[in-house]
Order: sequence, then C-alpha cells, then structure tokens
Amino acid sequence: MYRMREETRARAVVAGAVMLGWVGLLWLLEGVDLATGHSLDSHGISPREPGELLDIVPAAFLHSGWGHVASNSVPLLVLGFVAALAGLRRFVGVVLTVIVIGGLGVWLTAPANTVTLGASGVVFGLFGYLLVRGFVDRRPLDVILGVVIAAVYGSLLWGVLPTDSGISWQGHLFGLTGGVVAAFAFRRPRRTSIPAAPTLPTGLT
Repeated sequence: MYRMREETRARAVVAGAVMLGWVGLLWLLEGVDLATGHSLDSHGISPREPGELLDIVPAAFLHSGWGHVASNSVPLLVLGFVAALAGLRRFVGVVLTVIVIGGLGVWLTAPANTVTLGASGVVFGLFGYLLVRGFVDRRPLDVILGVVIAAVYGSLLWGVLPTDSGISWQGHLFGLTGGVVAAFAFRRPRRTSIPAAPTLPTGLT
C-alpha cells in the first residue's frame, strides 16, 4: 500500500511538472510572438495548402494574444494533469493523436484564407479522451472521473458548433474526435486470468 501511494505521488509530481512546463511554454511563445511583431503566427494552419501540413504541430502551441492563451491555460492544465497521471508515455501518444487528427481536420475543412492556431483543440481532445477512457478501459474509477469532468467542463461541447465566426469550431470538433480515437488507440490491455491447474483424483499422481 505504501509503495502504491509513493508511485501515485511520484506520478502526480511528474504530471504537474509537465503541465506547468507546457503552459509556461505557451506563455513564453506568446511573449516571443508579440515581441517579434507576431512573426510566429505564420505557423498557424492555412487550409488545403500542402506546405501548411508542417504547421499542424506548432499551431497547437501558438496563440493570437494574451487573452487567447489565458483562456486555454487553466483547462489545459487541469485536463492535461488528470490525463498525464496515467503515465507520460500514454499521455504523449494521446496528445500527438489529438494534435494530428485535429490539425488535419482543420486543414481539410477550415474556410479559405484563414489561419488557425491555439491549444483549444488539445483541450477539447483531452476532454473527449477523459470522457470515454473509463468506458473503453472498463475501469469504474475512470468512468466516475469522466462524469466529474463532464459536469465541470461539459459546456465545452458548445464549442464544436459554428456559432462564432472568429472561433475555429473545426479545431474543437476534430480535436474532440482525436481524443475519442486516442482513448481506443491507447486503451489499457485487458488482464487475462491464468486458468487454475486441474485437480487430480485422490490416489492418482
């Protein structure tokens, strides 16, 4: 029991450090962007241009102002921390899946002559991942956690609707889709029980 607590504590420390570092990086990059006349914004995703496929990953780390990065920081920190508690290797795989699927969705469907950037797609992806992970892994504790996440952040789902022309609902929708895909792609292997040895009749060897 003591060892399990120590492992859980160690994972929490690592997950917290990773997410604080990630959010700190977002703020640093926004500071660099503003100091260089928004030079980093060119790495956002412009749809259906082959060269823009290279910007799918960097676009998830860039924002269009302090307000933009601030709105993503808290949900990213919270949802990322919860997801990272299950292990960094799985977490990295989930995040990359969300970024790639979300970015490709934006590249394919965003309106022409637009540039999409921001971590909100990752936020929606982590939200979707945590919602369904417990059902996919068949772990009651994670199911309960998903219900709590839905209660706290359920209003995020409105973001997948095209209600605001200045917000990339495509990034939100495909980020959410990427999170659900990641829950299946990185589901925990099911434990197989070892059959008991057959009992021999009395007197036989």
